[in-house]
Amino acid sequence: MTLRDISIALAAGTPEWPGDTPFSCGWTWRKDAGASVNLSSFTTSPHVGTHADAPLHVRDGWPAADAMPLAPFTGPARVIAPEHVGALAGERVERLLLRTGRSIADGAFPADWPVLALDAVRALLGRGLVLLGVDAPSVDARESTTLPVHHCLFEGGAYILENLDLRGVPDGRYELTALPVKLAGLDAAPVRAALRPLS
Repeated sequence: MTLRDISIALAAGTPEWPGDTPFSCGWTWRKDAGASVNLSSFTTSPHVGTHADAPLHVRDGWPAADAMPLAPFTGPARVIAPEHVGALAGERVERLLLRTGRSIADGAFPADWPVLALDAVRALLGRGLVLLGVDAPSVDARESTTLPVHHCLFEGGAYILENLDLRGVPDGRYELTALPVKLAGLDAAPVRAALRPLS
């Protein structure tokens, strides 16, 4: 079975959303200093790197990361560019991953990125969408403060992956595995996302 890792590594220097808590790490114990084991620690926002947003991210009282169901994050998925979403008209798509080409995988936080119109999101929800993933930092525009796509997806029972690494991933059908870490009470969770091509 061929699995393609589409996660962005968490490391010092992984671009964070401007103003968010960056990833940092260090060593608590080191074997070369006489400890019995190497023991590390890290600090980060759960939105740095590849992650799933929880509904709590956009509304108080909505489910946190540990309450997100697992089923939306594993199963058949389509990878396409945003401008090709119209070609899916009438087709049932449960998991859609959009390759915008505006990714932090290139080492910098992008200035902007394309987003789906709300009519397109509603149409996808009506055809069975349970997960929308993007290689960009958000499913909404960078300057948005109301986050309409987040709200529309969560209200429609769908979930969100952001900061995927889809560089070089061709359009097509895949099996997705991208399970969120069970972080109690938080607004997002890191994932290790992978694709297996479907024939």
